[in-house]
This record gives sequence, structure tokens and C-alpha cells, in this order.
Amino acid sequence: MNVLEVKNLSFSYPDKNILNNLSFNVQKGDFLCVVGTNGTGKSTLLKLILNILQKQNGEIKLLNTSSEDFKDFSKIAYVSQKATSFNRDFPATVEEIVTLGLYSKKGFLKSYTKEDKQKVCSALKRVGMYEYKNRKIGNLSGGQQQRVFIAKALVSSPEILFLDEPTVGIDIKAVDSICCLLGDLNKSGLTIIMVTHDISSTLFHSNKVLVLSEDGKGELMSSEKFSSNSISSHLHHNN
Repeated sequence: MNVLEVKNLSFSYPDKNILNNLSFNVQKGDFLCVVGTNGTGKSTLLKLILNILQKQNGEIKLLNTSSEDFKDFSKIAYVSQKATSFNRDFPATVEEIVTLGLYSKKGFLKSYTKEDKQKVCSALKRVGMYEYKNRKIGNLSGGQQQRVFIAKALVSSPEILFLDEPTVGIDIKAVDSICCLLGDLNKSGLTIIMVTHDISSTLFHSNKVLVLSEDGKGELMSSEKFSSNSISSHLHHNN
């Protein structure tokens, strides 16, 4: 079953063509890594899928619904590249940050129930951050913060998790830990679509790789058939 269908997608900024007639599908349960050199449109692609940017040509279907008409936001979650870029003096606790993830279902004006609190606790346990629930978010390491923002994404029980460079700015040990966490989440049935530059760290956990090239086209391949070295060579070839 396809949960994402992209067909003949093209997009340009005023000064540059980014995506050119790109087509690919993602099936339920896939762990897709989107890779490519800088400027090939990896983050742009996610924003087009999520309708943050308006597509110019082509079709995008998310859970069998056109991206322009998609409204069931509780079924998808997005961890942006800037998720951990905030004022470190921000006074919110870990628990409060994760609770924000329920707003897509409940709205800002509704009170939170015992069941909601259980969902928050469950999400924090899934990412190994429950014991930090009363800690201020600014007092955590980069890797710990990223786990919290993943928990915030998980709290609404989405079917698809989108992540844009989730390992940027964290140390290598934390990178491996985050990748293992995402691999475990995928094994539990969560479909994951992730933009990444850490190919060697994520290849083991993913089952598909979409390589975007400088000409705006893309090639979808099985991660089982390509080592990180062969993908790096592919990227270099298209650079």
C-alpha cells in the first residue's frame, strides 16, 4: 500500500531549478532516506510533500489524498531541521514540549485529560526520555533534545514520520543512538521519511534510499543493494 505518491514533480526557485520531473512512491512500513549533495532539493521536497511550499507541476498524494487537500494532520508528524534551534533559556519542561504535539488533535483551548498525560508519558518512554520529563528542555544535550522533539512528533500516534536532518549538530555517539531509535520505531510499524547527510549511520536501518542529483532528478533504490560507499560514489558522480 502506497502512503506517499510523487509523480512528475517539478519545482524552481526564482534563481534555480531544484526538482525536475521527479517520481517515486513510499509504501507503508518503509524507512526512506532522502540523500543528495547540497542544493539538490532534499528539504524542499519534504516541504512540498507537506504543502509548506506550493508545488508548481506534478502530483503529490499523501495517504491517498492530494497534498493540497490533506487535512488529517494527526496521521503525519514532522520534525524540522530547526527543531532544536531555540532559546536555551526557554523555560518549558520536557513534558510540556511533548504535550504540544497533541494540539493537532485537541486544539489550544481544550483541557488535557488523564489519557493525554498517559500518551505523553508513553511517547517519552519510547524515546528513552521519561526520566527527564521535569527537566528544562534547554538543560539537555543536543541528542537528548532531538529525542524530545521526536517524542513530540510521536505523541499523536502518526502513521508517517518526516524528519529533516535530525542528526545535524549532535555528536557521533548521539547520531548512532538517534538512528537506532528511528530503526526501532520503524520496526514497530511507523513509516519514516528522512532527509539525511549521515548516510553510513542510517543505511543499516533504512530499506530505501532516494538519491537526488544536481539535474533535479532522483533515483529510488533499495538500501540492501548499496553500501554507503557506493551511494557516496553515486552522489559524487552526480555532483
